[in-house]
Amino acid sequence: MATEQSLSIANPHPEKTDAIQKLGLGMACLGVLILFVAFGGVDLHKPLFLTLSLSMMVFGTTLYAYRKYTLQPAGIKNNGVYFKSMTNRGVLGWITGIVLTGFYILLYWYPELLGQSSGDQANTGIVALFDPLSMFFKGKPASQWFVYGTLYTIAILALGIKFLYKYRHSRYHFIRTISVIISQLFLAYLIPEILEGLNFGSGDNYYGKDLKNIWPLNVYFTDPSSLNNMQKTSEQPVGMIFLVWGIISFTILTPVITYFVGKRWYCSWVCGCGGLAETAGDPYRHLSDKTVEAWNIERVIIHGVIVFVTLMTSLLLITYFTGIDFYLGINVYLLLGLLVIIIGGFLFLQKKKYGFLPNKKSVIVGTVIFVLAAVYFLIPVFNGEGTTVHFNSYNFRTWYGFFIGSAFSGVIGVGFYPLLGNRVWCRFGCPMAGYMGIIQRFKSKFRITTNGGQCISCGNCSTYCEQGIDVRAYAQKGQNIVRASCVGCGICAAVCPRGVLKLENGPLEKRIIDQPEMPGIKK
Repeated sequence: MATEQSLSIANPHPEKTDAIQKLGLGMACLGVLILFVAFGGVDLHKPLFLTLSLSMMVFGTTLYAYRKYTLQPAGIKNNGVYFKSMTNRGVLGWITGIVLTGFYILLYWYPELLGQSSGDQANTGIVALFDPLSMFFKGKPASQWFVYGTLYTIAILALGIKFLYKYRHSRYHFIRTISVIISQLFLAYLIPEILEGLNFGSGDNYYGKDLKNIWPLNVYFTDPSSLNNMQKTSEQPVGMIFLVWGIISFTILTPVITYFVGKRWYCSWVCGCGGLAETAGDPYRHLSDKTVEAWNIERVIIHGVIVFVTLMTSLLLITYFTGIDFYLGINVYLLLGLLVIIIGGFLFLQKKKYGFLPNKKSVIVGTVIFVLAAVYFLIPVFNGEGTTVHFNSYNFRTWYGFFIGSAFSGVIGVGFYPLLGNRVWCRFGCPMAGYMGIIQRFKSKFRITTNGGQCISCGNCSTYCEQGIDVRAYAQKGQNIVRASCVGCGICAAVCPRGVLKLENGPLEKRIIDQPEMPGIKK
């Protein structure tokens, strides 16, 4: 007769997977295995095996999640995450990170290794497996981006269902996750693919790729080809709708909605990057760096990205409307790079005067960041024309696309989930999150209120904050949490055993209280 090793009445959860859980897990793994087989070049019956692969990943994950979480009492349980190889930077975590990173590298820079054809040649490998589905939507063979979009949507759908079972006790998380799934499935996948099939634009500069992508996240909105396509009212009348929508969404909708409810409306309810982070990245949210040094680095990098995006877009629009390209002498360009280094070093070394950074370690890290930024700005020098450096709209988009759009948001942003947490891109690099964060910090009704008298300092809130916010430090002081980086995911409130935290929208008065009154303590 088997005996129960644990005598704890607070942990009534089966530690081992049962037969039904194993069946679901096996189905999901078999669905992924089909993709690896196709990647290996095995000729499969494409419609049958593509259907099997996608269906098994969704239904297998659903079966596993249903059996795993419905056997447990309602409430978030993250038991053992620091003891599992997959979720504590162990061997399995590293392998997962390497596989994800490798996939993104192939996707962005070596799509031919995935089977992407060139010219009139037929697709092979994993890309060919998705040809039937692409033909159904658009009447043409799949591209690596169609493969990526399909797998991205399947991941959010399958792991979003898993998220619903895990957080089923919270109405907020249930509605939020449904919103994320619907936004990705329809706004980012089905509707754009159908519109492209109806010939409303196509190619790399197709303006309707993602209906919820807003500038500055969607820098391709201002790409000359996209602007040209959207203005072809006689051929594609819907293009003007996209153009007007894109302008209104950035200038009016984003700041207004952020003022009333904070950046959570986009980052945690609509955005595809945030959707993948909340679903597929949920097991890794505790890996985010909570140190003050990380916070300082975060502020430098994300605001640097905002400045770069704004500068790039401004120059791109100038070259688009005037047709004038820019030329700078190499000597001038070198001086500009040197100026960046000098200003960066001066600001960080003057920490006592300006109060930017708290210690020497941050000064060193910050100075290195500015030096690297300066080197980055000097890269085009090596691609100059004689004694000048040529700037045009294509240069601006290419630089951003490589360093930010590809390397940061994709390779690092997703590939490093098992190593750095699930919100690396959202926290350090997303210009949309940075733009809304500025509004949220200084002019928004959103805040997370705290009841310091009830806080028992368990640390759950800080541990599972994916944005690296030390929530407990605020809760212990009874301070409202008003941070630009907070995406309002609400996990901190959900894991709090005492109900100390609450997501609220309220008046601007007394939104930020530096020295709150603590219960039972007189000043």
